[in-house]
Amino acid sequence: MQAIFTFLAELVGNVGLLFLALICAVGLFLSCMSISGTWLVVFASLLAFVFRGSAFPGMGTVLFFIYIGVLVEVAEYVAGFWGVKSRGGSGWAGVLALVGGLFGMTLGSLLPLSLFGGFLGLLAGSFGVVYLVERARLKENGRALYIAWGAVLSRLFVVLLKVTATLGMAAWLFAGILR
Repeated sequence: MQAIFTFLAELVGNVGLLFLALICAVGLFLSCMSISGTWLVVFASLLAFVFRGSAFPGMGTVLFFIYIGVLVEVAEYVAGFWGVKSRGGSGWAGVLALVGGLFGMTLGSLLPLSLFGGFLGLLAGSFGVVYLVERARLKENGRALYIAWGAVLSRLFVVLLKVTATLGMAAWLFAGILR
């Protein structure tokens, strides 16, 4: 009888690990699409904290993951503005890069390229809005293109940051659980 209980406990533990791995994998996929998957890893760490009792992760790990999630969100907000301003763009174009990116992501998600449409829309929306604003302001095509590419490069940097943070958090979580 004890062997049956041991088997069931191990089965539940393995299913729980698979569930946490699935949550982290979805978070990583979303990060690749420029959606904040870090919060899914935070959620997975919170679930592990609640259901694993005194084992890893502790509350300190969960709070650290929340801190990383907040930093990634702040970086995303600042990156578009910084990408435009660092290339000589106006403050309005920097703010509108975020709005254009969100609008483009929404429209891009409607394309048959559902996996990458949102991401491509995000880049196109940021580029398009910044280009239009700077073209109208500067009355110069080349300079407006240069500034608009700053918005695209900053978006790509944010995706790299999100993927790195999400992957690092998930790896830390599972390394701690499996040790």
